[in-house]
Amino acid sequence: MTKLRAAITGVGKFLPDYILDNKELEELVDTNDAWIMERTGIKERRILKGEKGTSYMGVRAVKDVLEKTNTSPEEIDLIICATVTPDMLFPATANIIAGQVGAVNAFSYDVLAACSGFVYALSTASQFIETGKYKKVVVVGADKMSSIVDYTDRTTCVLFGDGAGAVLLEATTEEEGIMDFVLKTDGVNGPDALKMPAGGSLKPASVETVMAKEHFAKQDGRTVFKYAVTAMADVAAEIMDRNKLSSDDVAYLVPHQANKRIIDATARRMGVGEEKVMMNIERYGNTTAATIPLCLNDYENKLNKGDNIVLAAFGGGFTWGSVYVKWAY
Repeated sequence: MTKLRAAITGVGKFLPDYILDNKELEELVDTNDAWIMERTGIKERRILKGEKGTSYMGVRAVKDVLEKTNTSPEEIDLIICATVTPDMLFPATANIIAGQVGAVNAFSYDVLAACSGFVYALSTASQFIETGKYKKVVVVGADKMSSIVDYTDRTTCVLFGDGAGAVLLEATTEEEGIMDFVLKTDGVNGPDALKMPAGGSLKPASVETVMAKEHFAKQDGRTVFKYAVTAMADVAAEIMDRNKLSSDDVAYLVPHQANKRIIDATARRMGVGEEKVMMNIERYGNTTAATIPLCLNDYENKLNKGDNIVLAAFGGGFTWGSVYVKWAY
């Protein structure tokens, strides 16, 4: 029996117009452009202004990919949205996106795996297609990180931006698409190192939690960096070993855009040069679940059918993973 695979057949994106550069951040917090660039590689990031949520960006990224692939929203069977900044705890942001794009025949739900959310959602979506029951699935990575960033905390406010990216997955019998994935979690060391302390059932919103700024992202930067450098590099190397890929076989590494030093360490471990690393962190910062699909969109014209690409991400929780994709167009 011929094996079905899930192939990426289109990519889309949305970025807000407002640009928050390092010069403006210098006026908000004790930092400077040289310090930020040296430690993160980020020059500017996009910010979604006004009373708009993550779904606003997700809807526009999905519409972009549907228009580019000439796909009717009624054809979509499933929409998965990876996000840590949902419009609200429920309904799922994916439900709102499905409704606003007109995907009336799709079921939808959110995946919350922090910066690894897109690779988790992409791997999950591929399984729905491989069963043969679903033919077209959209995976969205979208986050409005500015809604949970404390702009008086220089350890976090320099890192994050807002944005959304989306991919269309379709069934194929060719040897292409999502070829393999490795997903991992560390719930022992991860939960306290990078989190938003309040707003959930453990610590619901109250005057006290708001005054204590517990509805903002908090991180132990050194711990996160140490684990991220090792884990993201290890999982990228693991997926290459499992699939007998040499560095020469890999057209591109598509890393989560968290920190340029982490990206460089992953590339070194894989043995790939800078020319094979997709990078847009300087312009967008860390858009959490949106970084990888935004990279795919920005580099789409450089990809060729049959190219081997390796996606790798690390996020709060801790969560991390890698996906081996053979490009389908």
